[in-house]
Amino acid sequence: MAVSEGPFLVVGLGNPGPSYAANRHNVGAMVLDELAARAGVKLSPGKGKRARTLIGEGRLAGRRVVLARPTSYMNESGGPVRGLLDYHSIPATDLVVLHDELDIPFASVRLKRGGGEGGHNGLRAITRSTGTKEYLRVRVGIGRPPGRQDPADFVLKDFSATERKELDLLVAEAADAAEELLAQGLEAAQNVVHPRT
Repeated sequence: MAVSEGPFLVVGLGNPGPSYAANRHNVGAMVLDELAARAGVKLSPGKGKRARTLIGEGRLAGRRVVLARPTSYMNESGGPVRGLLDYHSIPATDLVVLHDELDIPFASVRLKRGGGEGGHNGLRAITRSTGTKEYLRVRVGIGRPPGRQDPADFVLKDFSATERKELDLLVAEAADAAEELLAQGLEAAQNVVHPRT
């Protein structure tokens, strides 16, 4: 399948505010910030259909991109994402969502299009607002909670001291994966990313 010329909407999921900033659930927002830095894009508050987001436009991996981080809570991400898709006339098939993933070991990154939400409220909200699951995903592994810890509590906790030592590398690997996805398309990027993480 040919790679779209874009523009692509690249969304990093997380919860707003400093109390959530270092949570596992916010790793998608961390990756988005890394991509914005790489592209030299400053994220600014959106207005109108772009409200409830921090947004910037530029080029990444040779593609035109709209980079966005919803400023709403995770389970309310769908409305802001739908507004951005409509405003920029971007089809949901050119939406790339960066998000935390419990079902992948910590420090692993996987790419896919479509599929279930795996209990992820941000993905569920986006699927509901777009009417499709067929958007692209950069799944950033945070691993399963230890013992009988509730997954909802686990994702809202900060990374452990051990994990924090590898967090910068994980964020960089996920940003690399997103760039591979934009540059080469899904299947070619999977062939590069999956063996190395």
